[in-house]
Amino acid sequence: MSATLPLKRVVVTGLGALTPVGNDLQSSWSNLLQGRSGAAPITRFDPSPFKTHFACEVKNFEPTDYLDRKEVRRTDRFSQYALVVAGEALADAALDPATVDTTRVGVIWASAMGGIETTEEQLQKYDEAPDNPRFSPLYIPKMLLDASSGTISMHFGLRGVNHNTVSACASSNAALIDALYHIRLGKADAIVCGGSEAAITPSSLGGFSSAQALSTRNGDPATASRPFDVERDGFVLGEGAAALILEEYEYAKRRGARIYAELVGGGSSGDAYHATAAHPEGDGALRSMLAALDDATLSPSQVDYVNPHATSTPVGDVSELKAMQRLFGDALADVQISATKSMTGHLLGAAGAIEAVIAVLTIHTGQVPPTINTTQLDPLVSADLQLTLDKQIERTVDVAMSNSFGFGGHNATVIFQRVAE
Repeated sequence: MSATLPLKRVVVTGLGALTPVGNDLQSSWSNLLQGRSGAAPITRFDPSPFKTHFACEVKNFEPTDYLDRKEVRRTDRFSQYALVVAGEALADAALDPATVDTTRVGVIWASAMGGIETTEEQLQKYDEAPDNPRFSPLYIPKMLLDASSGTISMHFGLRGVNHNTVSACASSNAALIDALYHIRLGKADAIVCGGSEAAITPSSLGGFSSAQALSTRNGDPATASRPFDVERDGFVLGEGAAALILEEYEYAKRRGARIYAELVGGGSSGDAYHATAAHPEGDGALRSMLAALDDATLSPSQVDYVNPHATSTPVGDVSELKAMQRLFGDALADVQISATKSMTGHLLGAAGAIEAVIAVLTIHTGQVPPTINTTQLDPLVSADLQLTLDKQIERTVDVAMSNSFGFGGHNATVIFQRVAE
């Protein structure tokens, strides 16, 4: 029996973002720090038949500004978003596929809804002419959930591990955890990891609305996402993508790469409770956070910042708060918290990716973005909760935690830490 090899360290060397508040990393981060909301009336279709008329759309995105027309024609919007942020992150990491062994560089991506826009388009065409069905030969390759990882792999020539993770709104954190394990075990030198979602469509809006999950604050969309506020009435549907380049520490050092932070832990759990509602006492969320801390060999008292799932739903926010109170106890007063879905809306399967980018940047910059729209805290919210309200703050963050929880009781937590040489 061979001796057990030491686990390898995993670091973040590149970031990319395409969000409702900015079409690249720099603009997204700047607008998040300034507390700008991405919510506005839906422009992509007429939402008037639905209870909710607004969402957090990506603005002024023209795919041919980034991709050639042939690639645009062959890809769904969620894969286009994925390609854009993957390219930005690779450039940010100065990781040129032409100069490395691409069999050791992989892609692990995430999406909850995949090519739902393509599916709707194709089914509408069928409905218009059911006696003469003319489905596009590109329908299946465009709508599959794994189209994003495959497209990134082919576009950049990356030949290592390649797959998508799917666990509803915890999908991106699941992808990060999977990538963490692959690199730790020496299965890859680097992995392009993240998530993308383009699910602002009639069927998605209608489905979430029927489930009474969405805010209906049509008169003032910009203030609709209000985590932990007493008047919160549901989440705001968002879209976009984010990417992180994860590398084995020594590999990154040999390349002379700039290191943002280290991914030190991941944990997951299942609620086994309800198809859409979180466990009322936050049981699964607590176990997810505990598993991540155990994986990182850290204690709750060492956590400086938490980006919570905090979707602005009446049940979910309180459930997560109870889990954090149980986890941190009196130390909760020392943990800075910012619920950034108040600005981006809920990016579903891509939520964990953008929130991981935010967590990494709090470590790298010492800046913590605000929670906006929360004007009257729910009475169930602890008075000790250090919720960053309205304005960014400056704070040294050595350890940042990010939570993502999804329909079906999926819970996933990742932890980043300032790099110790």
